[in-house]
Amino acid sequence: MAPMVVVVRLRLLLSSLVGGGMLLLILCLGAQNLDQRTSLNLAASRTAPLPTGFLVGLALVVGVISGGCTAALLIPQGDQLPGRE
Repeated sequence: MAPMVVVVRLRLLLSSLVGGGMLLLILCLGAQNLDQRTSLNLAASRTAPLPTGFLVGLALVVGVISGGCTAALLIPQGDQLPGRE
């Protein structure tokens, strides 16, 4: 694997993790004063009552992190780049 591809993968992976962590921190701080609280029905139990905005924001943060990690893993290797036959 080319060293440049490794650096790009690492930068993309770290930026998605750091960005998702910062979004989660802002989300936790913003969800402190929300009054509308609902609980989710899981297979055999229910979750603790959480604000609706927190649940939606948590889904967004998980999507950002998983999308960034997937993009980092799917970058082609150096010998698979277009123009290098």
